[in-house]
Amino acid sequence: MHIDQIPLDHLSVSKANMRAGKKPPEIADILPSIIKRGVISPLFVRPNCTPGHFEIVAGKRRYYASLEAARQGQDGVTLPCITLCEGDDAEALEISMIENMLRQNPDQVTQWESYTRLVKEGRSVEDIAATFALTELQVKRILALGNLLPRIREAFRAEEIDAPTVKHLTLATKAQQKAWLALFEDSDGYAPRGQQLKAWLFGGTSIATGAALFDLAAFDGQIVKDLFGDEGYFADADQFWAAQSAEIERRKAAYLEDGWSAVEIVPAGVYFQTWEHEKTAKRKGGRVYIDVNGKGEVVFHEGYLTHKEARRQGEGGGDAGKQPAAARPEITAAMTSYVDLHRHAAVRSALAANSGVALRVMVAHAICGSPLWGVRVQDQRSRNEAITESVEASIAEARFDERRRAVLAVLNFDPDEASITLGHEPRNGVSGLFQRLLELPDAVVMEVLGVVMAETLASGTGLIETIGLHLGVKMADYWVADDAFYALVRDREVLTEVLREVGGDTVAEAHAAEKGKTIKGVIGDYLTGGNDRAKVENWVPRWMAFPPSAYTQRGGVATVAAANRAVWLAEPEGPLDPDPAAADAADEVEGGDTESADALEEIDEQRLAA
Repeated sequence: MHIDQIPLDHLSVSKANMRAGKKPPEIADILPSIIKRGVISPLFVRPNCTPGHFEIVAGKRRYYASLEAARQGQDGVTLPCITLCEGDDAEALEISMIENMLRQNPDQVTQWESYTRLVKEGRSVEDIAATFALTELQVKRILALGNLLPRIREAFRAEEIDAPTVKHLTLATKAQQKAWLALFEDSDGYAPRGQQLKAWLFGGTSIATGAALFDLAAFDGQIVKDLFGDEGYFADADQFWAAQSAEIERRKAAYLEDGWSAVEIVPAGVYFQTWEHEKTAKRKGGRVYIDVNGKGEVVFHEGYLTHKEARRQGEGGGDAGKQPAAARPEITAAMTSYVDLHRHAAVRSALAANSGVALRVMVAHAICGSPLWGVRVQDQRSRNEAITESVEASIAEARFDERRRAVLAVLNFDPDEASITLGHEPRNGVSGLFQRLLELPDAVVMEVLGVVMAETLASGTGLIETIGLHLGVKMADYWVADDAFYALVRDREVLTEVLREVGGDTVAEAHAAEKGKTIKGVIGDYLTGGNDRAKVENWVPRWMAFPPSAYTQRGGVATVAAANRAVWLAEPEGPLDPDPAAADAADEVEGGDTESADALEEIDEQRLAA
C-alpha cells in the first residue's frame, strides 16, 4: 500500500462516497485538530476521468475541513491519500461505508441508501452481509426500509418513529402508510404504534404464511411480505381460513382412506391434551386428532385414543378397526364440577403456602393473560405529540428501557417487542412460560416482575402517589424542564410563583406585569444558568414532587388530594387531612393486619406440625 500527498485542487468528492450529497458535512469537531496538525489519517481516492485528478471515496469530512483550513490562510495544503483502482463503483462504495462505519455508525436510513446503491451495482444480499460482517437478515431489515414512504423514512431517521413501529410499517401497503402518516402528522389524531399498529393493519389478527397447509403459490389472496424476516402475513383472514379449512378437510379424507378409524378436528379455543390420551396404533383403532389454533397453526396427532378407549382395546373388546360404541360417562357433569373444585381448592391451598411458585404463576399470568385477569399495558403516549416526545426522551424512560430489554433477553422473547406484557405468546402458553420461570432464580423472577408491574401500572391514580412516597422518588433524578413543559404552563399567577421559587421575591415582583413568554424566559435562565443568572439545581414544579402541592389557593391539582390520602395512610396517627371516617377505617385495617399476621403464623405452625 502506497500513500501519496495530493494537493487539494486535485481532489473532489466521488458520487460513490457514502456521505456524498449537496449539503456540506459538519466539520466543527475535527477542524481545530486539522488546522493545528493537518490530516494524519489518509483518505481513499481513485483516479478521475481528468488526468491528474482524483475523487474521494472515503474522507469527505477531512477534505472539507482542509478546504476551510486553506480558506483561513494555510498554503500548499496536501492530503495523504491511498489510491484505489479505477471503475468499480461498488468496491469504492464498500470502502467508503466501511471507513465511515468505523468512525461513526450511520443511521439505518443512511445505511439503506448505501446498501441500495450496492444492490444496483450488482452486489447481492450475501455479498453485502459478508463485506460488513452482518447477517443476511440484518441486511434485509435495512433494505426493507425501501418499502416505506420517503416521509416515513425521514421521520425514522430523525428518531420520531421507533424501530418496532417501522418494522410493522414495512408490512403496510402504500395506501395504509398514507393513512397512518395522516394520523401521525395530525396533532389531534392518534397514530397506532408497535403491536397496536400491527393489529391496526390486520384488523386485530395477523396470520403468518408459515401456518398455511396449502400451496401458497396457488393462493389467490393477498400476502403481505415481512421484509424484516422470511415470513409474510395474510392480508385477509377469511380468505386464509377458507383455504386452510379446505386443506384440512382434504387431509382428513386422506387419513380415512388410509385406514385410520376416525379423524377428529379440534377447533380453535379447544386444546388437545396428550395426557388425556394414550398412544394407539392404527391397527388397534387409533384415531387422528387435527389440532387447530387461533393463529391458523395446525398440529396432527396421529394414533391416539382416550385412556378408557385404549383400555377397552387392550381387553380385546371388539374388532380393532371398529369404532367403539358410545359409552355412558363414568362421572356426571355435576361430579366433574365437584372434582374440579375440590382439586382446585387443594392446589390453591398448597399454592398459598408456597410463595415462590405463586410468584411465578402470577408473573406468567400477567404476561400471557388469564380467563380471570384483564391485563393491559399502560400507554405512555398522549394525543399531544410534544408530551409523548418529552416522555420518550426522558431519563426515566431510558433507564426503564434498559431493564425491559434485559428481561426480554432472559425470557428469550423477541428483542424488538415493545413490552414484556402481552408482547409475546409462547408456543405452550402460560404453562410454557411458567416452566421457564421455574428455571430462573428468585432474584431474576423478581426483576421480571418489577418490569411487568411497571408496564401495567395505571397512570394518574392514587397508587402512584402511595408508591412514589414509599420509594422516596425524587423527580429531580428523572426530569428536567423542557420545551413541552414551558409550552404547557400558561397561567400568569402560576408563572409568577414559579419565578418566585427559582429567583426570589424581588425578581418575581419585578416581572409580575411582564408577558408570560418573558417570565418563562427568565425562569429558563435560572434553570440553565443563562444570562449570568445563578443556576438553580434539581428544581421540579410542586405538582411533580412527591408529595405534590399547589401554587395557588385555587387548587385544581388532582394529585394533591390523593397525595394527602397516601401520606395519611403511611402515618395514620397524624394525617395531613383528618377524616374521621377514614381514621376509623384505618384503625380497623391496622387491627385487622395484626390479627391476620397472627392467624397466618398459626396456620403455618399447624401445617408444619402436620
